[in-house]
Parts: sequence; structure tokens; C-alpha cells
Amino acid sequence: MDSMYFVALGSIAALVFAGVMFARVKRESPGTEEMARISGAVSKGATAYLKRQYKGVGIFFAVVFIVLLAMAIAGLLSYFTPFAFITGGFFSGLSGFIGMKTATMANCRTANAAGKSLNRGLRVAFSAGSVMGFTVVGLGLLDLAFWYFFLHFWYTTVQPVATEADLIGNITANMLTFGMGASSMALFARVGGGIFTKAADVGADLVGKVEAGIPEDDPRNPAVIADNVGDNVGDVAGMGADLYESYVGSIVSTSALAVAAGFGMNGVGVPMLLAAMGVICSILGTFFIKTKEGASQKNLLTALRTGTYISAILIAIISFFVVRWLLPDHTGVYFAILSGLVAGVAIGAITEYYTSDTYKPTRRLSASSKTGSATVIISGLSLGMLSTVAPVVIVGISVLASYFLSGGAQDFNMGLYGVGVSAVGMLSTLGITLATDAYGPIADNAGGIAEMTHMPPEVRRRTDALDSLGNTTAATGKGFAIGSAAITALALIASYIDKVHQIDPDFVMDLSITNPTVLIGLFIGGMLPFLFAALTMDAVGKAAQSIVVEVRRQFQHIKGLMEGKAEPDYASCVDMCTRSAQKLMLAPALIAVITPIVVGLLLGVNGVAGLLAGTTVTGFVLAVMMANSGGAWDNAKKYIESGNHGGKGSDCHKAAVVGDTVGDPFKDTSGPSINILIKLTSMVSIVFAGLIVAVHLL
Repeated sequence: MDSMYFVALGSIAALVFAGVMFARVKRESPGTEEMARISGAVSKGATAYLKRQYKGVGIFFAVVFIVLLAMAIAGLLSYFTPFAFITGGFFSGLSGFIGMKTATMANCRTANAAGKSLNRGLRVAFSAGSVMGFTVVGLGLLDLAFWYFFLHFWYTTVQPVATEADLIGNITANMLTFGMGASSMALFARVGGGIFTKAADVGADLVGKVEAGIPEDDPRNPAVIADNVGDNVGDVAGMGADLYESYVGSIVSTSALAVAAGFGMNGVGVPMLLAAMGVICSILGTFFIKTKEGASQKNLLTALRTGTYISAILIAIISFFVVRWLLPDHTGVYFAILSGLVAGVAIGAITEYYTSDTYKPTRRLSASSKTGSATVIISGLSLGMLSTVAPVVIVGISVLASYFLSGGAQDFNMGLYGVGVSAVGMLSTLGITLATDAYGPIADNAGGIAEMTHMPPEVRRRTDALDSLGNTTAATGKGFAIGSAAITALALIASYIDKVHQIDPDFVMDLSITNPTVLIGLFIGGMLPFLFAALTMDAVGKAAQSIVVEVRRQFQHIKGLMEGKAEPDYASCVDMCTRSAQKLMLAPALIAVITPIVVGLLLGVNGVAGLLAGTTVTGFVLAVMMANSGGAWDNAKKYIESGNHGGKGSDCHKAAVVGDTVGDPFKDTSGPSINILIKLTSMVSIVFAGLIVAVHLL
């Protein structure tokens, strides 16, 4: 119980720091009137989109709330469960909204700061990204602390339970539900935002760059504002909601495993306290991020990585004392935490290697443009497939190490707890990790504003450097999110099995591969990420087609547009992207929620376990492949634009633009959404476990 007070303090510290960073960014000058006008247009478009999205998602949440309430009345769930679901979704959406508002405010300020120095521009963009990072962890810990204290009071005072095990079981069962709410909101945010941003990006590139031959972010392109809006609703709001869900999901699922592991309330406290200490370490790490004028991409990456690595080292030290305090007889849990930390850093480094133009893979990819767009596509796909090897090995070693180091050889449940706490270790420094990720879209928007307002070449050079760095940090952020999703999903699968045993202690699960229900579940689970990716890719294609037609229409019919004498109709493209995203995001999102319930009703408990295993394995590999291919294509294009292989406007550049266009939905829509799919199917399975145990065909 004492450790939970630190969680509350960690929440306050994170939110206060986010407020300080927000104030720091707001104090910066927005630049010229034209810069402020463009920034205002982006902010207006992003706000309008999110408001429309939240209205639509609100209907979904209302329906699910009624379903959960009906299950509670039927005795299958606690009456607190529907309300926990709502709070999880609300805080997930709120964190994304706050991050988006900060990012849209910071884009012009970053561009203006870059006019003074490279370091000034970096600091403004990173400070804005910090608002996103620390808002996510602050609201996540606030949600955790509120429900823990409330449920602890309820089950010890109002409706006392007999044992500590019952107390923990009741608390974590309800808290897992707000993980489902967070997952649902994250999926809608990621899929909808991803469709929006990539429809605008693809439309802008195909007509602007390839057909009209005008530069990226040229103010004559009608889709350029929609593209900037998309960066914020997809890569900021979407990513924020995504990692919020990973964060709370890993903490709660690990806490739920504490009873079976025999660690009791102290076992619940370890992941909670670890997350709180991670806030402090992340705050300290932000003070080490700075650079100097004329810094190379490697120098800029080092600047951001320094802060991240220092935070990881600090939490590695502090976590030792956390485990010594709460679990003095189980120091192996500390090494499980370390395995998660190391795995997170390693996955980030591997992703950087395969996607940054500082290294050979992306440079070789850019060289393939010499023989046309086809070889760019082939090489990019090959690179993405190859890049899956190392993350799979890293996650495998991490799971194996955390399982046995925490006592898995003696007790299976202790091993599972170790796997769960390793995921918490990986996500413990989420504040600064997410800050470096949210930095990317802000820098991208700043570069666009610099281009549209015709800032001096020196300023544009600085914003291009910051933008290229942002591409890499965004790619590593996606790699980190996917890797953490895989380990969190393993903890959630364990929580699902534990939940089944809580509901029916006499139920004997047969998870053998020879069990036909398990095997069928595996096949369905293995197929699900591909179906999901197909639907999201198709959605981007359909939405992009309408943008291409609209941009062509404006180029042809608005007199003086190409000469820069007339202004394009930006609002029409923003509105078209909004309507398309809202319509097309429904099918993939609903599939993620409905599939585990349908499989459970047909194949029973064992079939769902197979489904979760299949989805986790294929989803993890497919997500890594798509994210890394897309990131590499993007940076290969940037590498050519920096003056290599003929530079901008060359045949190599045109081929690279095609590769980047194919990669856009890979890295910003389908790939990062799959990791939410992995966790959401597990969350839904846990929440509906009571129904599946009671009602199933096989």
C-alpha cells in the first residue's frame, strides 16, 4: 500500500513537468504572421478531426459500456468494470489530445527557433515532445492510483474480502478493464489518424512531387496542410494513445500475476513503484539533451540518445533498491527488469540501424534507386524482412532470461511474473522515450512551415536536419512500441489464463498443439494481423485516391495556382481526409474487438489462447517488418534529397519518392496499429473470459 503513494507522487511530478515544458514552449515566439497563420490552420484542422473522431468513438464506448453493464448485472463482471473501461478510454484520448494541441502550437515556434540556432530548434521541439511523453505517464499513473485507492478502500472497508489474494484479484480484475478502454481508444486513434495522415501524404507526394515536380511542403500543393494535420493526429495523438495503453497494460497485467506468483501485495507494488521511479529518471534525462551548430545526424541522434540512456541507467540502479525493499528474497526479479530495459534499448538501436541514413542498410536502399522504383520497392521489402530477425532474437532472449531469472524453473507463475515485470522495465522510462518520438512530427511540421514561408536556406538546412532526425526517432519509437507490445502481450496472455482459473478453478486448460481448438485458434490468430493490415492499407489507398483527384482538380482549375498567384483550397483536402478516415477506420477497429469474442463463443477458452498466441507472433513480426521498411524508404528519400545520387528532382529521387509513398501506410498506419491489435485482443479476451467460460460451442 505504501508504494502506491509514490505512484500518486510520480503522477503529480509527471504532470507538473509536462506543464512546465508546455509553458516553456508557449513562451517561444511563433515567428512571423504568416508562420502563425499556417500553424493556426494546422491546429484548427487537427482539432476539428479529433473532435469528430471522439464523437464517433463515443458511440462505440457507449455501446460497449452497456454490454459490460449487462454482463455485470448477469454476474459475469464487477459493477466497477464498465466505469473503469470509460476512464481508460477517456485518459488515453485526453493524453493524445493534449499532445496534439502542444505539437501544433510548437511547429511554428520550432521553425522560428531554428532561425536562431540548431540547438534552439532542437530544444523547442523536444520540449513540446516532452509534454506528450510526460502527460501520457502522468495520466496513466493517475488512472492507476485512483482506481487502486478506490478499490482498495471498497474491498477492505465497504465490502471486505476474506484474503489478500481475493483483494488483489478484485482490484486487478477491474483495473485490467481500463486497459481495454485505453486499447480501444488507441486503436481508433492510430488507425483513424494513420489513414488521415497517409492519405494526405500520399496524395500530396504523387501529384505534387511526381506529377507536378514541385518540392515537398510547397504552399501551392492543396494537400500540404492536410499532410501537416495528419502528422499531428496520427503520429502524435495516435502514438500517445498507443503507448498510454502499453504503459498501463503492462503494469496492470504484471500486478495481476502477483497472486499466482506468491508475491502478494508487494508483488503488486513492484511494477507500480518502478513506473513512478521511471518518471523521475526520465525527467533527469531530459536535461542532458542538447547539441551544437553544424551537428551531423549522428551528433543529433547522440544528443537524444544520451538522455534516453541516462534515464535507463538511473532506473536500472533504482530498481535494485525497489526490489530489495519489496521482494528482498527474490532479487532475480531485478534482473528480469534489467532484461526488459536492455531489450528496449537494443530494439531501439536495431531499428535505428535499419532505418537511419547514417548506416549502410538505408544507404544501400537509396543506391537501388539508380535502377528505378521497382528495385527500390524490392530492396525496401527485403530490408524490412531482414530487420525482423534481431528484434525476434532480442525479445526471445529477454523473455527467456526474465522467466528463469525470476524463478521460473522453480515456479511457472514466478517466471510469468518476471516476463511481465520485464515489460514494465522496458516501459519505465516511457516519459523520455515518447518525448523523443513525439519530437519527430513537430520537427517535420517545422520544416514544412519553413518551406511554405520561404525562410532563408540556412534555416531550411537546420529544419531539414531536425526533420531527418525526427524520421529516425519516429522509426525507433515505433520499434520500441512494437517490442513492448510483444512482451506486454505475453504478460496479458498469462493474465488471461490466470483469469480463467479464477473464474473456474476446476477448469483444466489443454494448450497442446494437438488440440484442434488451439490449432484453429493459432491459424485464425496468425491470419488476423494480415487481415487487419490489408484493411488499413486498402483504407489508405481509397482515401488517397480522392485526395489525388482533388489536388489534380485544383492544379487544373484554380488559375494562377502553379504560378503562386492564387491560394489553394486547403480546407477541402482536410475535410476529405477527415471524412474518409472516420468512415474507413471502423472495419479494422471492430474486427479487433469482435474476433476474440466470436472465437471464444465458438472454440472456447483454449481456442482463444491459440488466437492470442498466433496474433502475438505474426503481429509482432509483421509490424516490425512494415515499420522498418517504411522508415527506411522515407530516410532513403531524405538521403537523396540531401544531395546524394543526383539530389532533388533527379530520376533517383523520383524512384525514391515512389518507395516512400508505398512505405507511408506501412510505417504510419498498418505497422504501428498492429501492436495495438495484439494487446487489444488480449484485453478483450480477459474482460470477456467470464462469458467465454460460461458459453461456448466447443
